[in-house]
Amino acid sequence: MKEPEGGIRPSNKAALRGEPSYVWREGQKRRMEMMLSAAGNLIKGKVFIDGCGVGGYLTQLAEQAQMAVGLDIELERTQAAGQKGSLVICGAGENLPLPDNYFDIVLSHEVLEHVQDDYRAVQEIFRVLRRGGRLLLFCPNRWYPFETHGMYWHGKYKFGNIPLINYLPRSLRDKLAPHVRAYAKKDLERLFADLDIRYIRRTVIFGAYDNIIACWPVFGKALRRVLQLLERTPLRIFGLSHFWVIERMA
Repeated sequence: MKEPEGGIRPSNKAALRGEPSYVWREGQKRRMEMMLSAAGNLIKGKVFIDGCGVGGYLTQLAEQAQMAVGLDIELERTQAAGQKGSLVICGAGENLPLPDNYFDIVLSHEVLEHVQDDYRAVQEIFRVLRRGGRLLLFCPNRWYPFETHGMYWHGKYKFGNIPLINYLPRSLRDKLAPHVRAYAKKDLERLFADLDIRYIRRTVIFGAYDNIIACWPVFGKALRRVLQLLERTPLRIFGLSHFWVIERMA
């Protein structure tokens, strides 16, 4: 695997954990704008990133917040994030070493699909989130035509975007991609069903396709423009990721 910019090597656990954002590009910039808009004045309070990777979003949010804390399960990633001056903890999302009712904003960015117990991870998020605080959640959409986390075939992991796996029956899909979840809307609703919350926003977004643009600029920019326009239509159901903003009731 090619070493990313910045000299940070991808984790050998990429199949289980996914790869964090190593460089800041249009895709990250767009998602950051969504977060800031959804957080409003709460962003000036206490912010927690559950699964902060190497600290890209954590560094940006720390500039806005009174306090920003990140957590990641992989030690080398917490060390990389900490080198940027951020406060980072190594730990698991299912057992957060953090106080109750503390944070104004919790960000879970493409992390929930990787944890061992997503129900438990959601319960922990709302334990540390104060009443009136908001969860900003990004996670994979099952109806996106590609599984972006690769697959297993005859016991061997194959990296890449694999078409149509997520359209298979759940039992077969999970045999091919046991290392990662993909969520339909009803799957997410079940995770939050017993929590005292209200939905502020629930939508599906397409990607920024920065890698395609780097190789084929004209085609890639046209593709991004068209697909992001589809976010305003019912065809957003085929988008890359869910973006949900959920408030803990006061």
